[in-house]
Amino acid sequence: MERIKAVNPEEATGKSKELLAGVQKKLGMTPNMMRTMAQAPAVLEGYLNLSSALGGGSLPAKLREQIALVVGEANGCEYCLSAHSAIGRMLGLSEEEILNSRRGESSEGKSGVALRFARELVLARGRVSDNNLEQVRRAGFTEGEITELLANVALNLFTNYFNHLAETRIDFPAAAPLVEPQVRPRA
Repeated sequence: MERIKAVNPEEATGKSKELLAGVQKKLGMTPNMMRTMAQAPAVLEGYLNLSSALGGGSLPAKLREQIALVVGEANGCEYCLSAHSAIGRMLGLSEEEILNSRRGESSEGKSGVALRFARELVLARGRVSDNNLEQVRRAGFTEGEITELLANVALNLFTNYFNHLAETRIDFPAAAPLVEPQVRPRA
């Protein structure tokens, strides 16, 4: 059951109504996560702006979805795993690529390095080793691309945590975590 109620776009007002209408127009649907973020228009606007900015960055859409999958798996976010599995399929990721991405693996060398780095960023809470950073550089990522890798991880950390707190109702085909995340249960 939702812990933070999703906003009904038909009942939304002001900035929330404007933002939700834009999401509907762009995606052809209004995902529950965004409807729930609309409780605080600044949150939804911030999410949309960062997502849009990163979408215009140098990392390809496929890799951004793979990052979302590895981060969602590391955090056990069923909403994000479900949403990004569906989006990944739309971008041409096979079921095997989706599962491998969730594990931080890829048959493409450079993407595999990026996914392992993204996973390590989550697990180390950003405090990756010099060796981790050097592996990404050796794989051919520029300083700017490394910064974008981090920003994509941060965006997905936000959505994972948001969905954990809100217990957002999943409105995509369900994808359960492969393993139980190592988190402290709610008191």
